[in-house]
Amino acid sequence: MLDIGELLQLCVKHNSSDLHLTVGKPPTLRIDGALMTLNYDLLSHEDTEALMKSITSTENQQRVQEVGGVDFGFAFEKIARFRVSIYKQKGHYGMTLRLIPAHLLSFEEIGLTQVVRDLLYHPRGLILVTGPTGSGKTTTLATMTDFINTERDCHIITIEDPIEYYHTHKKGIITQRELGVDVPSFSEALIKGLRQNPDVILVGEMRDLETIEAAILAAETGHLVMATLHTTSAARTVDRIIDVFPPNQQEQIRTQLSTSILAIISQQLIVKASGRGRAAVFEIMISTPSIQNLIREKKTYRITSDLQTGAKFGMKTFDSSLFELYTNGVIRPEDAIAKAFDPDQMKAKIGGRR
Repeated sequence: MLDIGELLQLCVKHNSSDLHLTVGKPPTLRIDGALMTLNYDLLSHEDTEALMKSITSTENQQRVQEVGGVDFGFAFEKIARFRVSIYKQKGHYGMTLRLIPAHLLSFEEIGLTQVVRDLLYHPRGLILVTGPTGSGKTTTLATMTDFINTERDCHIITIEDPIEYYHTHKKGIITQRELGVDVPSFSEALIKGLRQNPDVILVGEMRDLETIEAAILAAETGHLVMATLHTTSAARTVDRIIDVFPPNQQEQIRTQLSTSILAIISQQLIVKASGRGRAAVFEIMISTPSIQNLIREKKTYRITSDLQTGAKFGMKTFDSSLFELYTNGVIRPEDAIAKAFDPDQMKAKIGGRR
């Protein structure tokens, strides 16, 4: 019988980001973005069911039966923590276990600038970290949270699904609440959280209108709010937030968002030129009077232009971040071109340097 501990050991040993367990395929690791099939037999229904039951509480097993899936955090002895996603597919159990890094990364290790660090001293406002699944958003937010916890005497509330990084009290007080364990929903936790005298609120994901509305309200009423969205640029992030609301509310939300937003940090991960490890690529939008006006005036399509000319404010476009990584030898030219928003322009710039 397969042992989950043995598979998790391999995940840690290879510094894999994820372990996939699904019927009809051997256990598979994702290493630096690529899948690596392990030397095991094909998994059967009985295998995945036994592996699932070995780490899943009775309550979570019941939830899989009721709604078809469940997410939770799991500590593997004293070696590592994993975010576990269990799901049903074709009547079988499947599992994805994401390895949570053992230590919090510094701003330098992530690649974020002093400008972003300075934002974390603001008493109020909204900072959004966006990007596709697996782009390192949670890690970036954990680093920001630890910085605030270390540097500021304040009360931080995190609302997560599930809790991935465990924080201890430092200069600040930190309260971590998990969906389905401590609170029923992000919006409920946000609204009730305002009564718990927080200075900083971390929202794991702004999934719906109620959560977005509560996050903007919290940012407006004297709290620093940090949250994630699954969008790929600053302009798309603003549009996504506005579009969630009914048409008769959108004008008001544009105004509220323009005054409450501090920054949008969009990120993706790209394999390094060495083939080992991945580097984060960032688009950084810092709120300025010009940006605020573009949001109010429904001209989000011009935000990218402001990013291109806003280096003195700490802004950068995704493509300029890519080009910087290429010129520093961190990533390969073909990857910079493939990932660029404007591949033709990136190809021309790289061609001019070779």
